[in-house]
Amino acid sequence: MRTLAIDCREALSENPTGKARWAHCFLMELFTRNLPVLLLSNRPLPAAWQLPHVRSQVLPSGMHWHLNAAKLLSSRRSDLTYFSPTSFIVPFLAGGAVPTIPLVHDLIAFRGEPHQRKAQIIERLTLRRALAQACHVCAISEATKHDLLNRYGFLKSENISVIFAGPYSETAPMNVSDGRTILSVGTLCPRKNQLSLIRAFAGLPEAIREQSRLIIAGGRGWHDREIVRLARDTPGVEWRGYVTDAEYESLLSSATVFALPSLYEGFGMPVLDALQRGIPVLTSRRGSLPEVAGEAALFADPEDESALTQGLTTLLTDAAVRQQLRTAGPQQAGLFSWKRTVDLFLSGVQAFL
Repeated sequence: MRTLAIDCREALSENPTGKARWAHCFLMELFTRNLPVLLLSNRPLPAAWQLPHVRSQVLPSGMHWHLNAAKLLSSRRSDLTYFSPTSFIVPFLAGGAVPTIPLVHDLIAFRGEPHQRKAQIIERLTLRRALAQACHVCAISEATKHDLLNRYGFLKSENISVIFAGPYSETAPMNVSDGRTILSVGTLCPRKNQLSLIRAFAGLPEAIREQSRLIIAGGRGWHDREIVRLARDTPGVEWRGYVTDAEYESLLSSATVFALPSLYEGFGMPVLDALQRGIPVLTSRRGSLPEVAGEAALFADPEDESALTQGLTTLLTDAAVRQQLRTAGPQQAGLFSWKRTVDLFLSGVQAFL
């Protein structure tokens, strides 16, 4: 059996966001499978990761990390297969010399809306070649697989495995609504559509707005100055910045509504976390969000602020709709788990291990 080499740098991030959380949860489940794993990192591993079947190689940080990783893989081409859950650089560099499996979360870098410039440039330069040289490709959702097949005609559907994600916590208590909090979680950026959400909140009928609050949790991203300004200037809106895992759980435990009217998502893990806890969700039908939410959420056009206002009004005032979604949410979330994700991954790549 070949050893599965994995880039684990993001999984060790001190302030993880979407891709880093995915990588961390994936590894925690993968470790239970007793497969030979070589973790490529830029720092020592936590004690909990030091298992008999898990080895590690610490490489210097920076751009040289990728070059050193590619060199290492090339020197071990006979016994390593490389899985890259957060970056396409090493598959770009080493794909011709060793079996590589990139995971594609989304194609945000190729869309028209503003994106983080550095990430956009790197992905546009590396993704095509990384895919062309890959022995297999993983996608985080059917929506991302669809986008890949539409953009890259050389890809074949049977060579792409959709492996999804699971909720951040394997088990979670049911939410106890505080009757007033609308929660939105995500890095501040145009794609997450926080501006429209704030304006939709400001458009609520006065009696409802005065009894409610909108909490936005998320670190600074890009093209976000107007989001920060409007959040600070709009009565009833609180921007909390990046929140820790404990703060995230606390916010989820008492929220009345979870809102993510995103313009595009590769998956949308916070929506899954909210569904798992029975929090009524307002979201959009963009990207993967209909896959994740199924029929367990209320959908609205993310570019129609009046539709978002109406959606918030419904969830804040209609107890019957809230109860329906509180029941449906955990059932929908139960379709996703990290066990399922790792099972799908191993099923798709077993020929290369």
